Amino acid sequence: MTDKQQSKQSPGGGNAGGPSPDAPWPVAQLNAQVKNWIERLGHIWVEGQVTQVNMKSTWKLSYVTLRDVEQEASVQVTLSTATLRNMSTPLKNGDRVVMYGKPAFYAGRGSFSLWVTQVRHVGVGELLARIEQLKRALAAEGLFDERLKRPLPFLPHCIGLITGRGSAAERDVLSVAKDRWPAVRFEVINTAVQGPNAVPEILAALEKLEANPQVDVIIVARGGGSVEDLLPFSEEALSRAVSRMTTPVVSAIGHEPDNPVLDHVADVRAATPTDAAKRVVPDVVGERQYVAELRGRAAAALRGWVAHERKALSNVRSRPVLADPMLPVTRQQEILAESVQRKDRALGLAVRERRNHIAALKAQVNALGPSQTLARGYSIVQVVPRDGSGPAVVTTVDEVQPGSQLRIRVPDGSVTAAAMSVQRAPGGVDEQGKGATRGAEEIPDKTLQDNEKHANDEAEG
Repeated sequence: MTDKQQSKQSPGGGNAGGPSPDAPWPVAQLNAQVKNWIERLGHIWVEGQVTQVNMKSTWKLSYVTLRDVEQEASVQVTLSTATLRNMSTPLKNGDRVVMYGKPAFYAGRGSFSLWVTQVRHVGVGELLARIEQLKRALAAEGLFDERLKRPLPFLPHCIGLITGRGSAAERDVLSVAKDRWPAVRFEVINTAVQGPNAVPEILAALEKLEANPQVDVIIVARGGGSVEDLLPFSEEALSRAVSRMTTPVVSAIGHEPDNPVLDHVADVRAATPTDAAKRVVPDVVGERQYVAELRGRAAAALRGWVAHERKALSNVRSRPVLADPMLPVTRQQEILAESVQRKDRALGLAVRERRNHIAALKAQVNALGPSQTLARGYSIVQVVPRDGSGPAVVTTVDEVQPGSQLRIRVPDGSVTAAAMSVQRAPGGVDEQGKGATRGAEEIPDKTLQDNEKHANDEAEG
C-alpha cells in the first residue's frame, strides 16, 4: 500500500483489501507494513549527543541512546561492539557525535532502532565553527543589541540562581553575596549544567523564575570546563529563551576565556560566578562608606552654600543704599544744592561782570559828561531867553545878541552875565566844536551835542 492510497482511507473503513472493522490487520501485518515504510528511508547521517552507552566485550552488538541537543527527543542506536571498540576516542556519555546508519524496525517486538555502521566525534574546531555561525545568525537578528539589555536592579530583593547541585559556582555566588549584603535572599534551582539534560532543565528553571514576581534578577552560573562541557550554554534554544526574558539575566559561565553564546544574549556577562555575585549584590560596607561620603560632601556643599549666601547677603547689606536708605535722596539733595550753588556762583559772576561793565560804561560816560568837562577847566555858557523859557546852551554866536543875559556854568556854581558884544571868530565857525569857552584842550563837537541835554538839566538845577 502506498502513502497516497493510505491517505485516501477513512477512519471507519478502507479501500479494497485494506484494514477495516470487519477485516482488521493482525499485528504481524502491521509491523510488516511499518517495517516496509521505515526501510524506505535508506542510509542517513544523524547528529546528537550520547546519553547512554551499553557495551560489553562479550556482546556482539552494543546499544547507545542518542539524544537531540535542543529538544526532548532521542533514538535507540544499535551498532556492532567492534565498531565502538575500534574508535580512536572511546565513546562516553555527553559526547557530541555524528552517526551513519539505516533506520530499522524489528517486526518481532515492534521496536525502532537506528542501525549504525559509522560513528564520528564532532571535533572541537567544528563545534566552535558552529558556535560562531550561530553567533553571527543571532547577532544579525538583533539578539545581541545593547539596546535590548535590561539594567540590573540596584538592590535586588530576591536573586534567582541556576547552577549545578553542590557546585563550586553555587558556593561562590552564595558566600560572596552574603558577605556583601547579608540580607539578600536567593531562589536556587539546581539543574544539570552539562550533558543532554542541561538545556531542558535550565529552560524549565528559567521559566519558573520568570514566573516568580519576587525574583528581580537571575544568575546562570557554572564553573569552567572544556568546549564540550560548555556546549549547552551555546545552544540556540537556550539563547532565544533568555532573549525573551523580562527579568534581567546574568551569565556566569566558566572562566574569563570562555565565551559561550549565552554571554552575548544575557543582559550582563560576568567573568566568573564570583564576579556575577559582585555585579548583582552591592557591597554593604562600600555602600555605607559611599553614603557617608555623599553625606559629608552634601554637608560640605551645604555649608559652603550657606557661607557664600551669608557673604553675599553681607555684601548686599554693606552697600550704602541699604546701610542708609535715605542716601540716594541725600545725594540728590547734595547734587541739587551743588547745582544751585553753581547756578548762584555763575549768576553772581554774570551780575558782577555786568556791573563791572556798567561801571566801566558809567565811568566812560562820566568822563565825557559836562561835570567832568567842567572839572577840566571848561565852562558852559547858556543864554536866558527873554520869553521866560528855559536857558539854552550857546553853541554859536548867532544865538546871542548884545545885551542877552548869559549864564555861565562853572564846576562850583554859575555866573550871571550880560553879552556886551558878539564877535565871530576869524575864519568862520570851528568845525571841531561850537559855543563853549575853550581852555587848554578842545571838547569834541559831538560830545557837547550829546551832553547838551544834560547841561541844560544841570543848568536848570
